[in-house]
Amino acid sequence: MRTIFLGAPGTGKGTQASVLAKKFSIPQISTGDILRKAVKDGTELGKKAKIIMESGGLVSDDIIIGLVEERFVQPDCGKGYILDGFPRTIAQAESLDDMLIDTAPIEAVIYFDVNEEEIVKRLTSRRTCGQCGYNYNMITDPPPTNNKCRICSGEVIQRDDDKESTVRNRLVVYKEKTEPLKAYYEKQNKLRVIDGNRDVKKIEAELVEIYNKLAN
Repeated sequence: MRTIFLGAPGTGKGTQASVLAKKFSIPQISTGDILRKAVKDGTELGKKAKIIMESGGLVSDDIIIGLVEERFVQPDCGKGYILDGFPRTIAQAESLDDMLIDTAPIEAVIYFDVNEEEIVKRLTSRRTCGQCGYNYNMITDPPPTNNKCRICSGEVIQRDDDKESTVRNRLVVYKEKTEPLKAYYEKQNKLRVIDGNRDVKKIEAELVEIYNKLAN
């Protein structure tokens, strides 16, 4: 069950990855998480990444691929894994394929298809506690009327990256850099398209069906 969850910000892939990871006892691998852990642990790649990050640069594909490769050999990846938000570009996808050519390749790529206006609606509805980081949603889980977090009483705010202009800019970048991966994996006959506009439980049920087939 070696899979990639692919889709624009706000399509729900992270939420579903978390659910499926628990259900099938496989890790959800986010490059952001493993990058932060490598920096915190002071690994060789983590030290290199820290220098780049502190200078305001972007961590290179080579370092990211190296971190992913280190993560794959850990015992909890024995039954599989979910790559959440990686690869982001064709170049990263090609490097990933090269890395796995002599071991166990990616079996399926789940593409979360959600229309743009729905994504904008979801992301601009998000509010975050500036103190504890708890996420609210103005539609499904609004914060208290006094705008104070019910968890820690911190102020609930809308982050800059959840404002409409920023969300639409992120979607432009996604379409340019990441959307081409859909065709890339379609050519490999690995792409599974999920209608992400539906109820989360219906999406989860379809994913469970896909995973049960992979497991067998």
